[in-house]
Amino acid sequence: MEQFLVTKQHIESRPGVCGGKPCVAGTRIRVQDIYVWHEVQARTPEEIVHDFPQLTLADVHAALAYYFDHREEIHDEMTRAKELASRMQAESGPGHLDRLRARRAADDPLSF
Repeated sequence: MEQFLVTKQHIESRPGVCGGKPCVAGTRIRVQDIYVWHEVQARTPEEIVHDFPQLTLADVHAALAYYFDHREEIHDEMTRAKELASRMQAESGPGHLDRLRARRAADDPLSF
């Protein structure tokens, strides 16, 4: 009897989906999101799957493996995104919430 090996592609990058960043296949959940949840927020793969039932444990582990294989590239992209957000915020000035907080502080110096 002939046997066939079937594999699943867990990670994909497609133009137009999350800016082409690597995501879990068939979702908009980025590899970097799973990295943050697991490594920064100390969530277990099981907790991630519980909160995002469209993911499987294999998806989470594949995303973490992809992250460790492409760590520098992913961190560079995250740094560029953070720098862009900072530049945009600096160029646009204070937002509505910032103006409300400033107004409240001016009216009541003890308020936060």
